[in-house]
Amino acid sequence: MPRLKTGRRPAFGSKHMSYSRIGFVGIGKMGAPMAGRLIAAGYDVTVHDLDARAVAELVGAGAKAAASAREVADAADVVFASLPSPQILETVALGDNGIAAGNAVKVFIDISTTGPRTAAKIADGLKPRGIAMIDAPVSGGLKGARNGTLAVMTSGPATVFETVRPILENFGKLFFMGEVQGAAQTMKLANNLLAAAALAVSSEAVVMGVKAGLDPKVMLDVINASSGRNSATEDKFPKSVLPRTFDFGFATGLSFKDVRLCLEEAEAMGVPMVVGSAVRQMLSVTNQLYGPDSDFTSMVRVVEGWAHVEVGSRRDPVVEAS
Repeated sequence: MPRLKTGRRPAFGSKHMSYSRIGFVGIGKMGAPMAGRLIAAGYDVTVHDLDARAVAELVGAGAKAAASAREVADAADVVFASLPSPQILETVALGDNGIAAGNAVKVFIDISTTGPRTAAKIADGLKPRGIAMIDAPVSGGLKGARNGTLAVMTSGPATVFETVRPILENFGKLFFMGEVQGAAQTMKLANNLLAAAALAVSSEAVVMGVKAGLDPKVMLDVINASSGRNSATEDKFPKSVLPRTFDFGFATGLSFKDVRLCLEEAEAMGVPMVVGSAVRQMLSVTNQLYGPDSDFTSMVRVVEGWAHVEVGSRRDPVVEAS
């Protein structure tokens, strides 16, 4: 099916007017600013999260608090979920006190990265309750979530997508991947594999250059003016690696989960991923050394450790100690 065109949110009362009562389950790093944008846009937003402080902040901005996912689904026509794993999503969506048990919800939108098979399973579980599902994983980081400049990959019934388009357009640019449930999840996994691979190979290239005596900033200037430029050299290295902050905003554990899901889907389809397997191994090491809550740019630190060099300062501890 061809990609649907995007446009401005229709005026109130138009034939394409979207629902006004919105629910949000999972208001972490990405969910909170996205829910905040809906509050600012004038929607009636009900939120639920295990983090009471996150809930309190959004309540202060105008949201209503709910004690459970089911309570959210009792109060909202459209419910979003932004959750860390397929298992948690399945419990929240289909559990006894979950979204499927709600009396008001008509459309469930998953903005998490959970994989196409999970999407299909949840869609099938919601169907008997008369609840439609739209997959809408996003890319663009915290800045994109705050500014409404995310890439929003969507899939599911086209007619349902059109009814929630005005809501989704608050988040950024929409890409309709087709009506097959989970198609957007496949797209998101492919994107995240590429992002992780770019960081992994850029780490090795820059650390090698620094080990040889090159200035890392000059290296990045050259790479970004040349054929080697990528999302890591243009964004992650200048913002989070050279300053030694390692705070790009995406957790190592989540990146590892996304790459693992991508390889599992590829394996199920018989698609070899030789490079992807190496990226998964790099993330596994990073996860073990720095923990799942560390920033995934910590992958650079793993390569630095192996090479005994720090990119930010161009120090070689082995040489200095000798």
